[in-house]
Amino acid sequence: MVGQPRGNGDAAEQGEGPEDGKPLSDEARSAFTPPLGVPLPPPPEDEHPTSEFSVPQGLVAPSAWEHGSAFTPPEGIPVVGPLAKPGSPWQDRMRTMVRMPLAERPVPERAGRAENAGEAESGPAAPRVLDLILRIGELLLAGGEGAEDVEAAMFGVAHAYGLDRTEPTVTFTLLSITHQPSLVDDPVTLSRTVRRRGTDYTRLSSVFGLVADITQGDVTLEEAYRRLAEMRRNRHPFSKGALTVASGALSGAASLLVGGDALVFVLAALGAMLGDRLAWLCSKRGLPEFYQFAAAAIPPAMMGVTVVLVNSDSEYRIKAAAVITGGLFALIPGRALVAAVQDGLTGFYITAAARLLEVIYLIVGIVCGVLLVLYAGGELGAELTPDAVEHINRPVTQLLAAMLLALAFCVLLQQERHTVIPATLNGGVAWLIFGALTQAQVPPVPATIVAAGLVGLFGQLMSRYQFVSSLPYITAAIGPLLPGSATYFGLLNIAKGDVNQGFEKLATAGALAFAIAIGVNLGGELARLFIKTPGLETPLPGRRAAKRTRGF
Repeated sequence: MVGQPRGNGDAAEQGEGPEDGKPLSDEARSAFTPPLGVPLPPPPEDEHPTSEFSVPQGLVAPSAWEHGSAFTPPEGIPVVGPLAKPGSPWQDRMRTMVRMPLAERPVPERAGRAENAGEAESGPAAPRVLDLILRIGELLLAGGEGAEDVEAAMFGVAHAYGLDRTEPTVTFTLLSITHQPSLVDDPVTLSRTVRRRGTDYTRLSSVFGLVADITQGDVTLEEAYRRLAEMRRNRHPFSKGALTVASGALSGAASLLVGGDALVFVLAALGAMLGDRLAWLCSKRGLPEFYQFAAAAIPPAMMGVTVVLVNSDSEYRIKAAAVITGGLFALIPGRALVAAVQDGLTGFYITAAARLLEVIYLIVGIVCGVLLVLYAGGELGAELTPDAVEHINRPVTQLLAAMLLALAFCVLLQQERHTVIPATLNGGVAWLIFGALTQAQVPPVPATIVAAGLVGLFGQLMSRYQFVSSLPYITAAIGPLLPGSATYFGLLNIAKGDVNQGFEKLATAGALAFAIAIGVNLGGELARLFIKTPGLETPLPGRRAAKRTRGF
């Protein structure tokens, strides 16, 4: 009969209703209940069903199951080989890991990771760690550190705080870092723009020390933030007046290297100091760097034009050219040109191209300021050729001038006071080697490579034995070798219409910049390969080469 309820026996057998025989509602019916007339499946023999991802029995030897070697341990695969050497410099370890693919990088060696997983989970939040990493990278990049070293420092901090899947990216004005907690989590990406650049190697050394302490596991996140704030508040070791005097000493020493005498030294130093004050005035008014460099180039050019107006003999024309060339040496960004070449050698081509474009813009500004003064001097009857310098062989004078140039460079770079004397001596040694090789009829480019290589090797030695950055011992020491005057002469000749001569000078400047960068880079690589860290009996970790294009 329609609508008549089923019997109690059927309902109980099928599991569809309670003992009173009333039908179940549609919500109470399960989709997996067998239909009427189909018997229930037998109960499973094992109450603990296996996962579909379990390894079939017999696939792995019983000894492997007993010893636990069949699976990856919870603390990760132990790091073997040279990466695990304790006490090796963090730059070497991080450069090696940065150049590894993400899947091949070893897990961070954090003590107690497997024993106390609760502490690992209660560690610092990833966004805060990433923010600290970006702030550290910003100070390093703004202070003049190379792109590869900045990326290695960022990765080292992330590695120390336990962020396994981290990818830092460094360009000329943008820093970014991406962290993915696991393969199933969304990645977290933060970025920071470097808008202002100030050369302060004292702050750079402090940040370097902070990164070294963090990688050794001795600094908490809050303490790292506190130390970073103190670095930002610290004043520069040298005042603006000292920087102006150093700019004059640098230009005077450069004028002696290109054949000047005492009068040329004084005029070049005076012009450089006036140009420095004028550039500071333009900076306070908010003018871009292009116009600041153009304004700073006007006083040295005016000094040279004044010399020709007072005495138009050929000897004084050469002195006037030396005054202009030496007075502009403090402005010409030869260090930035070498940094661009170094970034290109280490594979950071976007950053290298940006640095090179910045160098071109700044030198064009210098040329515009010089040409403006030369045009006005020509109207007054002062005709001179700015690149008509005479290189006179005066070994003792030029050696002292090179050391004075390196000393002034140390002040302009705001180095720590205890690094000034070693860097000055290093600059003197570099010029001595360069001068001896050129007197032995060695071409300038190979002589520059040898001299810069010794500078880089010495910088790495000081870096390893004092656990500091190598830049304060390298940058000022290569000052006498910088190809700033050749770059300036090249663009000046192009602006005056002598294109062939201009491109010849630019080619010379590029070759010298490559020679300096290759020498410094090669000296550093030799130090990493063959020089052990003090207190270590184990060899230094190897440095994996970047896998780039193969030419096709």
